[in-house]
Amino acid sequence: MATDNNTSHVVFKKEFTQQEAIPRTGIDRAIALMENGRLHRYNTIGDEISEVALLEKEYAEYVHAKYCAAFSSCGSAIYVALKSVGVTHGDAVLCNAFTLAPVPGAIENAGGHPVLVEITDNFVTDLQDLEQKAVASQARFLLLSHMRGHIVDMHAVTALCARLGITLVEDCAHTAGCRWDGQFTGTFGKAGCFSTQTYKHMNSGEGGLLVSDDDEIIAQAILYSGSYMLYDRHIARPPLEVFERFKQKIPNFSLRMSNLQAALVRPQLADLDRQCERWNARYDYLAQALGDIGQLRIPHRDAREQYVGSSMQFTLKNVTTTQAQTFLQRCGERGVQIKWFGAKEPVGFTSSWENWQYIRDSQKLPRTRKILDFMCDFRIPLTFSLDDCAVIARVIRQVAAQTFGRHSNTQT
Repeated sequence: MATDNNTSHVVFKKEFTQQEAIPRTGIDRAIALMENGRLHRYNTIGDEISEVALLEKEYAEYVHAKYCAAFSSCGSAIYVALKSVGVTHGDAVLCNAFTLAPVPGAIENAGGHPVLVEITDNFVTDLQDLEQKAVASQARFLLLSHMRGHIVDMHAVTALCARLGITLVEDCAHTAGCRWDGQFTGTFGKAGCFSTQTYKHMNSGEGGLLVSDDDEIIAQAILYSGSYMLYDRHIARPPLEVFERFKQKIPNFSLRMSNLQAALVRPQLADLDRQCERWNARYDYLAQALGDIGQLRIPHRDAREQYVGSSMQFTLKNVTTTQAQTFLQRCGERGVQIKWFGAKEPVGFTSSWENWQYIRDSQKLPRTRKILDFMCDFRIPLTFSLDDCAVIARVIRQVAAQTFGRHSNTQT
């Protein structure tokens, strides 16, 4: 894109938190549920199959997994996944340092100890540091967070885990609908966890989905979720005899998804691939429109990464911290709200590992700190049109030129 010579003061006027409406079929089904009062997933009559059980079956089929269990949130699904694969008190659990607070929170909840791993300039796990930390800590578990939808080389990860005897759990909160080399995220390890929180790819307010091909892991997960010995009402489950081995040993954590949540999600799942294409049209437009700004680095995407661009991240390069803060402030004043992971205090959903003081030892991550100090992040809701994306790009280009100088936009 050529330099933006139009100096008019563009202001963006839409909200970055405004999602699309729930599909009409989901609204109608939710109303029907409220009218009959059967919101609890096990409150069924006769041969009726609950909305949650149907969603579990449909999601397992969608990602080509054998089983699925639905939870009240993705964080609770991750916690249960860690418990179900065998994490116990004091176990070291490897995790990329660039993630959101519920991920180390789930490790803490499961009794584990986070061992944080550096990231690369492309915002994915540094595989060299992962191996070094795995050997040094003797960790037997890796909770890999596909943070903001950036997917590391999953073939390399699974090979490393196999070689070192590490059990892999995937946090796919930001990658519903994403694949690596044709295979869905969440299906590379023992368990994968997905989110249906409002700002994710399917919206039920809150909600989580845990997938696995392992009979014992999913049986434990269903029991942990709070099945009240009604696990026979699940249809995406292993044979009933598998539950016999665990049913009196697993505590009930009451982390179930409700029928109301599932009713909202099911029509969105049916339309997920089309929605992913719409997100990518917006992401790809913005990536091209911003790609020639001299001080912005947009991460490289591997050809094997079938991503979903529901948010955008870029690094400010060759600028000072003061310039970065000025750039963000000026964008915000013109309606483009960009989050910054370099802040010393947590702001809203944004925090970094230094803010998680419950982690019992201080961990130095100089490369990750340097990256996050200049990393910018904003959502791309589907309520934004391509014309809206053009306005956002114009604001960012103008503010970059104002903040970093007239040479910030280079001719391509």
